[in-house]
Formats: sequence, structure tokens, C-alpha cells
Amino acid sequence: MRNKALTRGYYIGQLGFQESGNEDYEGYLMLKKDQIELHFFEFKELDPHENYGQVYIRTDDIEGFYQSLLDRKVGIHPNGHLHTKPWGQKEFSLLDPDHNLLTFGQAV
Repeated sequence: MRNKALTRGYYIGQLGFQESGNEDYEGYLMLKKDQIELHFFEFKELDPHENYGQVYIRTDDIEGFYQSLLDRKVGIHPNGHLHTKPWGQKEFSLLDPDHNLLTFGQAV
């Protein structure tokens, strides 16, 4: 993450995460949602257009979560709208403010 406040705001305000733990560490952020916990470290020099960070998150309510993001007008990756893939996963993707690719999936 380049900016802790921006990252925190996106994941909490847009994706429904909450802070994990009781400590606020400088340059470090821990967020959780259901059984998922994500940790971010500060990297102010990160060029988001050269970032190749990515994470795959499995869910058991892909359609409901996808619709909740659409309802809140969260930007979905242009090539990542909800779709059933040939490998048996229903998936969608989005980019966070630092262009970390987040792909959400559920087995079909």
C-alpha cells in the first residue's frame, strides 16, 4: 500500500472489511472479513501500474457479494465481471487503489 488511510478506507468502506487487532502499527495494516485476514505494508514508492500483487479469495456467496459491490458502485475490473470459468469456478475481479488484483471465486 502507498497510503494507509486510502487502503483502509477502500477495504472498510467499499468491501466491508474491518480492522484486525487492537494495535495501530505505523506503516502496517491488518484487515479482516469473515475468515479472511489481509496484511498490508507501506511501500510509498510503489507504482500502481507496475504492481503485480494479487490474491484469490474463496467465498460461499459469490453472487450476493458481487451484487452488494455493484449496489455500492464499487468498480469491477473491466475484464473481471462475474463469470463461470472453464475450470469450474464462478469468479469476478477488481483492483484496489494500488492495483492489487483481487479475485473472488466460488466452486460451481
